[in-house]
Amino acid sequence: MHNRSTQILLNVGHAFDHLMLLIFATAVTSIAADFGLARWEDLMPYGVGAFLFFGLGSLPSGKLGDQWGRRKMMLVFFFGLGLSSLLVAATQTPMQMALALAVLGAFASIYHPVGIPMLVQGAVRPGWTIGVNGLAGNLGVAGAAVATGFLMQYAGWRMAFVVPGLVCLACGVAFALWGTRETEAPAKKKKATGHAPGGVSLARLFLIMTMAATSGGLLFNLSTNANFELLTDRLRGIAQDPAQIGLLLAAVYTAASVTQLVVGYLIDRHSLKTLYIGVIAIQAVLLMLATTLSGWAFLGMQFLFMAAIFGAIPFTDALIVRYVDDGMRSRVAGMRLAVSLGASSFAVWLIGPVVKSAGFTALLGVMAATSVVTLLVLTQLPGAPAPKAAATAP
Repeated sequence: MHNRSTQILLNVGHAFDHLMLLIFATAVTSIAADFGLARWEDLMPYGVGAFLFFGLGSLPSGKLGDQWGRRKMMLVFFFGLGLSSLLVAATQTPMQMALALAVLGAFASIYHPVGIPMLVQGAVRPGWTIGVNGLAGNLGVAGAAVATGFLMQYAGWRMAFVVPGLVCLACGVAFALWGTRETEAPAKKKKATGHAPGGVSLARLFLIMTMAATSGGLLFNLSTNANFELLTDRLRGIAQDPAQIGLLLAAVYTAASVTQLVVGYLIDRHSLKTLYIGVIAIQAVLLMLATTLSGWAFLGMQFLFMAAIFGAIPFTDALIVRYVDDGMRSRVAGMRLAVSLGASSFAVWLIGPVVKSAGFTALLGVMAATSVVTLLVLTQLPGAPAPKAAATAP
């Protein structure tokens, strides 16, 4: 187990990882106006590089985490993410923005294959640990909505990148001072844990969870990158102030994030396959219902479908913890993330053209269809006995 400071900073790192990636989507209307573009939809495709490199960068990040050291890579993460956020704030054209966001995405790629495996090393209740970490990440999503909304309105969109960038640099200093020291890189340690269930190959597990994570990542990117403009559209005539929309969306994200704690608790006690399929089935139904709603009714439904989307996040990390040895978890996570996040970065490009040509109802339909695809993939996941319940409640 890590010291308390390390656990806190790793969870804070997850929050900043997601916050940084969503500032652009939240501030895109103001940035587009500043750059002289008539419509925010025309600027949205320039953000795809951040999510492409967020996915592709996971592969070398995971390899370096196992073979060079997770502590060292987390220091690169904090300082690189902070500095690249300041770089984004200095951009003057759409192309400069695209390049700076790509750099930010590359540094952001470090966290998931490195930070999460580092956090669960020696965890007594890995499901709960992943759930708490997932909650922290989603609070970062909520923070992007509320902090960007306020900073954008009262200080301009550039400060929306500067302020969190400086805080991230401060976290890097704190991690350097108080983060757990590694005696050796994980890959050099003796293998001790992780095995595929009942004769099922690790390759098959990897394929299934990568396919599920790809469709799930597509859905996560579609929702989190479009939700600010989506809520603005659905509350037309009720609320249009950016700060107010940001507060409402932050409230949705914060409340929905609690689902990850519930899922994390259940993962330590029940079958992963049964739980995973149940969450995705609920997700699909809620997204289909959302296509018919507007106004405050839509806000309530948005909370429900985001709770289901966030609730699905812990499962792939839980599969890796349960079946993959710690000495290679970062590499396995990196390979899975490189494929799934690289492919799901397509969602960021897709939002602008879909909304511009067919509206947000069509986008919600695409999201519902994506959930159905995830559900079909998960039926191929092998069953496995539920873990023994933890002796004490977390």
